Amino acid sequence: MSSNMETRSLLDELRNFDKGGFFDLGHPLLNRVAESFVKAAGIGAVQAVSREAYFTAIEGSGMDSSGISEIGATKKQHLPDLRGETNRKSLEAMVKNTGKESLQWGLAAGMYSGLTFGLKEARGAHDWKNSAVAGAITGAALALTSDDHSHEQIVQCAITGAAISTAANLLSGVF
Repeated sequence: MSSNMETRSLLDELRNFDKGGFFDLGHPLLNRVAESFVKAAGIGAVQAVSREAYFTAIEGSGMDSSGISEIGATKKQHLPDLRGETNRKSLEAMVKNTGKESLQWGLAAGMYSGLTFGLKEARGAHDWKNSAVAGAITGAALALTSDDHSHEQIVQCAITGAAISTAANLLSGVF
């Protein structure tokens, strides 16, 4: 055993997260995809829980999201599965919804990251073309994860993904 081994706390690991990452799967592509997936899945979970907390607070106050009182009006249910017969069913529905959103966010980040890395390696350049292709494929894949995916929605999501990704790539040097 080496006397130079140091003990590291969780806080130390989190501080050094950007320096080395959590994964060493033996290939940079796998490391990048796994790290992107985990980071984005965590963000997706926080977003899903935050959104549900917001809608619960709005519903409890008798206001809709635009600030207009819903007294006497029929209430719209944003996520109907989250209102089960019991608290346990509501909690189960929220966990299921949070898991689904985490998976979608992780899928998007992992796929996009892997595609941009692979295209950079294959083409030898990281430019707006790689971003457009990766964004389009990722957008189409995300459209396929929704409950109601039509041909038009898949094409629209692919175009949106390509546009956002290309714009981010082109604007990355501006700021």
